[in-house]
Amino acid sequence: QEYVSACLKSLRWMVSGSAALPLEILNTWKKISSHTLLERYGMTEIGMALSNSYLQTRHPGLVGLPLPGVQIQVVANNREVEDGEDGEIWVKGPTVFEEYWKLPTATSDSFSGEWFKTGDIAKKTINGYKIQGRNSVDIIKSGGYKISALEIEDVLLQHANINECAVVGLPDTQWGEVICATLVVSKTLTSQSLDLFVLKYLPKYKKPRRYVFLSELPRNTLGKIMKPLLKEVLLKEQKDP
Repeated sequence: QEYVSACLKSLRWMVSGSAALPLEILNTWKKISSHTLLERYGMTEIGMALSNSYLQTRHPGLVGLPLPGVQIQVVANNREVEDGEDGEIWVKGPTVFEEYWKLPTATSDSFSGEWFKTGDIAKKTINGYKIQGRNSVDIIKSGGYKISALEIEDVLLQHANINECAVVGLPDTQWGEVICATLVVSKTLTSQSLDLFVLKYLPKYKKPRRYVFLSELPRNTLGKIMKPLLKEVLLKEQKDP
């Protein structure tokens, strides 16, 4: 590892993208490489839209501010929300794509005028935007609350014996959805000990109601955790215990 760390120090810069970066991974990578990863936000349909500064202070957990020519607004219930409130990221600018090829309905549903609706939830702060997750898979609606799965994952990854985790919402007749945490661990853990750990950092309504221990998490070719597939597996296990 000393050799790898020495080689990494010689690199000019390192970028994190594709998915929200947990703080624990950022800190661990800094210890290994001596680099503070440059967090950014973009997607195929819009190119790169937000970025921390290359030269100035980088703010862990934030994906920075709009790049030149890019306009951003955070929208909920078809209105732009105040700073600090959660909403969907809408983007406008010359890098935004024109249409989904031969999919007019999908294109129409994805735009409001010139604004492209990304489907990603975030909140704006003075130092940049904090990604809360993908509206369809990372925002859990439980008991009237909208809960960010990424926030819970950030906490769980601080546990010394949790190597990987993915938090999803599972259907529930009483609560709408319940929080389920799937974990890859290096040591046997109990639900009770995990509850005590989580409650040090989060309010009770954000505590997982179920913990599932796996040998590995399903990932696609880019290394992203496939949460829809994970939910399918968990739901099937519920029906066929």
